[in-house]
Amino acid sequence: MPVIERKIKKPALGDVEDSGRLITFFVPGMIRLNGISGKYQAVSITGNHCALQCEHCGGKLLESMAWATTPGDLVEHCIRIKEQGNYGVLVSGGCNAFGQLPWSKFIPAIWEIKNRTDLYVSVHSGLVDVQTAFDLKSAGVDQVLIDVIGDDETFQRIYHVSFGVSRIMDSLEAMAQAGLDIVPHVVCGLYFGKIRGERNALEMISRIPARQLVIVSIMKIPGTGSMKFDLPKAREVADIIAQARFVMPDILISLGCARERGNRDLEIMAVDAGVDRMALPSDEVLAHCRELGIKINYQPTCCSVSRGLSLERTE
Repeated sequence: MPVIERKIKKPALGDVEDSGRLITFFVPGMIRLNGISGKYQAVSITGNHCALQCEHCGGKLLESMAWATTPGDLVEHCIRIKEQGNYGVLVSGGCNAFGQLPWSKFIPAIWEIKNRTDLYVSVHSGLVDVQTAFDLKSAGVDQVLIDVIGDDETFQRIYHVSFGVSRIMDSLEAMAQAGLDIVPHVVCGLYFGKIRGERNALEMISRIPARQLVIVSIMKIPGTGSMKFDLPKAREVADIIAQARFVMPDILISLGCARERGNRDLEIMAVDAGVDRMALPSDEVLAHCRELGIKINYQPTCCSVSRGLSLERTE
């Protein structure tokens, strides 16, 4: 696959024109916000088990998901949530020591879900090889979400793996080769709260044909190593967003839900830095958008979802 070469320089916040701009705000999961209920559930195919026990998560994020640890359970769960009015599902789970999820076991189940329902299916893929990427594509997966870390030491110390970020690049290239819709995620402050490999992660992403990028920020999760981290400043995260907008001017950029709650400065700076999408907006950022004349849409799904699914109202 050809590599796209780009020279990277640091832009200033506010470089993005607001004229005619549209931002979509998302309500994921079963959350209700400003009269909108989320209709996009997350399910773990490994329960709360994860061999890596990453410093920033420790498997805790899996505890908030529904669990479907057999292919039959996954099919039944997805049929049930479709009957309840959900528009899609995020299939996630914990990783083995090699950063992989047990996709081979669940590929037939995903194919059945896509053939028996019209659910939009996202998977939080972990690391994949070429065969797995093509299997996910054949099963009908609508998009793959993957964390992109740009620094070997960060990957090894935080994710507890013995290898480097070249494995992530290999996975990105395998996904691109299979023709999957790739939605890379960059976690700001992953190195114990410090900005370290994020800009290199953007460079890695710029080499593949991604249409979307999600920026999130480390948050403190009780019972994990993240409780000892210093959280990155709002300006630091906004700088990464502005850098992404400069390096990949045509990509859709989201500020995801995995971020410090109540940080209004981060939300407002993210708008000024050029995001197209944001999960769980505050009243303050909505007011900021109105002041700038930015049009607002709402969607009750994860902010990674490519398809417009039941936009409930427009301002």
